[in-house]
Amino acid sequence: MPASKVLPALVTAIALAAPTLPLQAAEGLLVVQSPYDATATMDRLEAEVERRGLTVFARIDHAAGAVDVDLELRPTQLLIFGNPKGGTPFMQCAQSVGIDLPLKALVWEDAAGDVHLGWNDPAYIAARHGVPDCPPVGRIQGALRGIAEAVVARQ
Repeated sequence: MPASKVLPALVTAIALAAPTLPLQAAEGLLVVQSPYDATATMDRLEAEVERRGLTVFARIDHAAGAVDVDLELRPTQLLIFGNPKGGTPFMQCAQSVGIDLPLKALVWEDAAGDVHLGWNDPAYIAARHGVPDCPPVGRIQGALRGIAEAVVARQ
């Protein structure tokens, strides 16, 4: 294929793949945009986590907390979840990983009204704790990416 056609084809391919590719919003934070409002996105996240057999430890509504102290915050919710089958092997690489577990995912609405789903990249966590080659990291990354893709998939 001529070079003049390769670049447009590559740009198109990237654009088509972009909705499912996590973006990095802050160091170690992977983010995808959701086509759903914040509450629906969080409901879908919680249901998907439970469907995959993970335990939901807490769902925290930061915006509701802001209202309780007479402050405003756009929709922002945190889900804390996990499973010892994944977390324990990660902590066996470095027990200090336990400060970053259980896993967390944040759903928020930005100033433009776009809704995002973000989570900590397990590879970033592993590097933070000095165990970049920890074997369970790839499996956890894949599971989190799969969860995120299911949550933001259009029905």
